[in-house]
Amino acid sequence: MALQKDKCRQAKLVSDDMGGKLPTQTYQDIASKKVNFEYLRNKLKLKQLETKKSFSEKYPHVEKFLKERGVNLSKLREHSAKIIGAGAITGTLLLAQASDIKSLPAATEVARAPDVPQKLLVDTLTQALPERARPLTKPEEKNLEQVFKNVVGISAKATLEGEHLNTTYGYIGAEQHLMRFPGDTMASHPKIPQGDEGMAPGRGAWGYFAPSKSQLTPNLIETEKWYAVVQTLYLPDWARRQPYLRDWYKYRKVLIVNTKNGNAVVAAIADSGPAAWTGKHFGGSPEVMEYLGGPRYKKGPVVLFFVDDPENKVPLGPVEYNKVNVPLVALRNI
Repeated sequence: MALQKDKCRQAKLVSDDMGGKLPTQTYQDIASKKVNFEYLRNKLKLKQLETKKSFSEKYPHVEKFLKERGVNLSKLREHSAKIIGAGAITGTLLLAQASDIKSLPAATEVARAPDVPQKLLVDTLTQALPERARPLTKPEEKNLEQVFKNVVGISAKATLEGEHLNTTYGYIGAEQHLMRFPGDTMASHPKIPQGDEGMAPGRGAWGYFAPSKSQLTPNLIETEKWYAVVQTLYLPDWARRQPYLRDWYKYRKVLIVNTKNGNAVVAAIADSGPAAWTGKHFGGSPEVMEYLGGPRYKKGPVVLFFVDDPENKVPLGPVEYNKVNVPLVALRNI
């Protein structure tokens, strides 16, 4: 009887030390305190990109020096490891018997390819965005602005010069080509190889791009080719501020990012729509849609921000941010 009471007393002391819970119940506390390691990993990678960008701006001569020698600044530590590893392999090759060489690992197994920026962007968007498209909060938009600047390399803003769309996260739909000048037809109009939508029967919201074919400049050709559609007609102050907003939105550059695959395009706003009943919030030219998702891509979730480009240096078209220069591991480069 005394032994049983002593066991009960010890169990109570253990329970008190664990917040009134038995040892078998503490797994609930552990589960609630689990760290989202994938989210933390993405945050660290974004910080790495931000630090690399800052270093490049402050010390461009150092970056040039490293680049000329085939050293990627963000992979400096890995490069050191490769030098040590290559030295070890070289020593093994010199000292080993011929029969032992076949047991050495392949070069592809020695050096792993780094995560490409596009995968980082997709993983970050998956973590940061809600599952269903909706207007984003200001903190959510500010976070994405930093992500796009650090990963994509484009300064894009949800709010620019005080202007903001009703939503920056929604569905984009396929649009047709627009008439660039009076008499423009698909016979002389560029088209995509597959699934081209043809030409719209009417003009865009801002009319023809040029008064005549002879006045159609290369810049205007690119503007129609890479054009976007946004719902200016549903802006709460459109009717009251229409003269100003009409000019402000005309050919305004926007960054469109496919949240599913990370493909990004800089486009120019050249039409108003789509209608609310379609369930879409934005539209893209055949060229825009093909690059975002392929010839069969007709609708999908995107984030659309204004491009902050006061000096007009950002070109229209695909944003090739995913090109990674990974130098080959060769003994002559060491």
